[in-house]
Amino acid sequence: MVQNEFREKFGLLLGLVGVICFSLTLPATSIAVEYFGTTVVGLGRTVVAAILVAVVLVVQKEKLPSRRQFKSLLVVAIGAVLGFPILTSWAMEFLPVSHGAVELALLPLATAGFAMFRAGEVPSLKFWVSSIIASLAVIAYALHLGFGQLQYADLALLGAVMILGLSYAEGGKLAKELGSWQVIAWAIMIGAPFFVVPVGLHLTIEMLHAPIQAWISFIYLAVVSQFLAYVAWYSGMAMGGIARVSQIQYLQPFLMILFASVFLDESITFFTLVIAVIVICSVISGKNAPVSRKRTVSEKN
Repeated sequence: MVQNEFREKFGLLLGLVGVICFSLTLPATSIAVEYFGTTVVGLGRTVVAAILVAVVLVVQKEKLPSRRQFKSLLVVAIGAVLGFPILTSWAMEFLPVSHGAVELALLPLATAGFAMFRAGEVPSLKFWVSSIIASLAVIAYALHLGFGQLQYADLALLGAVMILGLSYAEGGKLAKELGSWQVIAWAIMIGAPFFVVPVGLHLTIEMLHAPIQAWISFIYLAVVSQFLAYVAWYSGMAMGGIARVSQIQYLQPFLMILFASVFLDESITFFTLVIAVIVICSVISGKNAPVSRKRTVSEKN
């Protein structure tokens, strides 16, 4: 019992580390995409990450995933390696980081929803109430900013939320049997070969003269956002439960706004702080809410 409690708490801590790392993704993307473009930033980060991952896989002498595991890895690759990076990179060409951060706050709800179908988790009523309160707080924040009608970039972000939510649930489930870093590592190796040509076609000599902050941002996206952050995140979900750990993501938009303020000079208002407090309280409540588990179809077979 004590061991399980420690495992869950450590899982939540790893999830928090992952969220902090992810929170720098949009600010870094906003900086990098200005100099390297959507394709290089969205897909090029995976190509660079694949070099690091290939070395790790060889050194660790990892065996190839099974056919069943490969199907799950394909879902992770489509979401975390292809869909989310390219959709957010494109959206960040048209939207401020604070705008994107708010819409990505719906990610925990999407992750918890997919966890019910893919990982057999059944969150309690208290969990859903906490999650809905956090979502409503985020929506109130969006209305306060006065975004108006949805743009194509908004739809891209909402699509990114759905596809990444499925990827998170699938990866968190698979991490229990394959290992956390192995999940994202193999997903990167699956996607990277398809990205080499399009990235190569969009490389230009002018990119070599990009400022140092653009290069630092791109390296961060490739090494941390695309690989190391996922290692912490999938480990956290495997240990603490997908639905429960996903609640920590409600902190992500406010961390993004904080980092945007530090690195991009975007302002932080008093209303933002009030909403952040409400969200944090909801996360604490949701963290302590019971989440039961039923056997999935694959486990029954």
